[in-house]
Amino acid sequence: MTKEQSNFETNMEDEDTLTNRQGHPITNNQNMRTVGNRGPATLENYDFIEKISHFDRERVPERVVHSRGAGAHGYFEAYGAVGDEEISKYTRAKLFQEKGKQTPVFVRFSSVIHGGHSPETLRDPRGFAVKFYTEDGNWDLVGNNLKIFFIRDAIKFPDMIHAFKPDPVTNIQDSERFFDFCASSPETFHMVTFVYSPWGIPANYRMMQGSGVNTYKWVNNEGEAVLVKYHWEPKQGIRNLTQSEAEEIQAKNFNHATQDLYDAIEKGDFPEWELLVQIMSDDEHPELDFDPLDDTKLWPEDKFPWMAVGKMVLDRNPEDYFTEVEQVAFGTGVLVDGLDFSDDKMLQGRTFSYSDTQRHRVGANYLQLPINAPKKRVATNQSGGQMQYKVDRAPFQNPHINYEPSILDGLQEATQTGKEYTPMIKGNLVRQSIERQSNTKQAGETYRNFDQWEKTELIANLVNDLSSCDKRIQEKMIALAEEADEDYGRYLREGLAHAGKGGSSQKPLGNRDGDQAPKDAIEKSNEAEPY
Repeated sequence: MTKEQSNFETNMEDEDTLTNRQGHPITNNQNMRTVGNRGPATLENYDFIEKISHFDRERVPERVVHSRGAGAHGYFEAYGAVGDEEISKYTRAKLFQEKGKQTPVFVRFSSVIHGGHSPETLRDPRGFAVKFYTEDGNWDLVGNNLKIFFIRDAIKFPDMIHAFKPDPVTNIQDSERFFDFCASSPETFHMVTFVYSPWGIPANYRMMQGSGVNTYKWVNNEGEAVLVKYHWEPKQGIRNLTQSEAEEIQAKNFNHATQDLYDAIEKGDFPEWELLVQIMSDDEHPELDFDPLDDTKLWPEDKFPWMAVGKMVLDRNPEDYFTEVEQVAFGTGVLVDGLDFSDDKMLQGRTFSYSDTQRHRVGANYLQLPINAPKKRVATNQSGGQMQYKVDRAPFQNPHINYEPSILDGLQEATQTGKEYTPMIKGNLVRQSIERQSNTKQAGETYRNFDQWEKTELIANLVNDLSSCDKRIQEKMIALAEEADEDYGRYLREGLAHAGKGGSSQKPLGNRDGDQAPKDAIEKSNEAEPY
């Protein structure tokens, strides 16, 4: 720069100089522009207005469920087989075919019911969602840590969440509302058994299982399909907390699970999970006493063994929480060639709801965000909408042609080489529950498989919360427990018979003395004079 040019220089700017969104260097970030140093301020404060108006818009709508979360980057490495068999026998999905093939992933762990800054020690299922950035586009495997769910029909989902969320009047979670819904919906009892046991409070995100929960299909190159269930098994082992242990940890750090994940990756202790599948022929399986599409059921491992197909390693933390963890968007309908939907009614409902909520929450162009965009070429005839910043156009596409078909250099359909999967669907359109419900049998099996300390904790937690519920709710829950297992029902009935009366149900699920906290806050606090 010449001396003459430097006379016009009004500020010095380096690579680390603060600017506004227009690129203007900021020379005073401490004071807005005012008439005198006491004010008032003027409307021409562009830097202040841009800064404060963006601050007012820093948050997108919180997820209705799974709002509290943590995430990490990593990769999935395929074994090239399913158990001892060639995986191509069952699926043509490219990411599984070659031994050692690595696919980038981003994983988001979460709680379900509670808000964005709620304690990570609360009794709740945990979300376990994986985005695979495959060569054929994205695949989202959206699931939970527990392998089953409360309900089997998606039409009940809003009611279930309403019952589990805080009371609309008091804004306090209420176990009576929770059990009112569950006692009136017997299919929930298996999940209740898990959630009220130590499995309802995982120690952290690294040491918990994951599951796709829903039933999916795999399709091979001949267009033949099988039913499939996905399971993530942590190589760090599995650890759960009792209610008292969780409350002790919560008193010290309510972000403990997020911190545990972040710190482990930062120090190079990369968490790993093995992905295993269960495979079942695509039919109704009348030999089973439950429907294989029922999300409240486990597929018995002795009949449908777990077979390993690969492993996942998380080795990089997000650079910015909001950009990656908060804006990442998953959907159960995001499948690649070789993967398909089953007739699972929960899966069908989730497939609409998940992608719909992302378009509402993040925006119509949420798939253009780097965390959500596939790591391959994208060319669509879709354009417009809030926050579009590019057009998904092919290199030689005629920019005037945003429709298909066309002979004027528009986009063309891909050539399909694998045989199309064409299942036969026949039946009347009805509003009916599935026939083989068996609502309590597996809950009894789960109870008998628990260690004694887990059984004791389960009964104690249930008694603690049910004791403050309406007597009619108690009797329905006891009846379900008795139907599941004689001991289960007897211990629950005896526990409720000896439980103290008069406690409030308005506290987090399983919480021992939460209803005493308002009184304790007064009695244990220190009086102060006004100042």
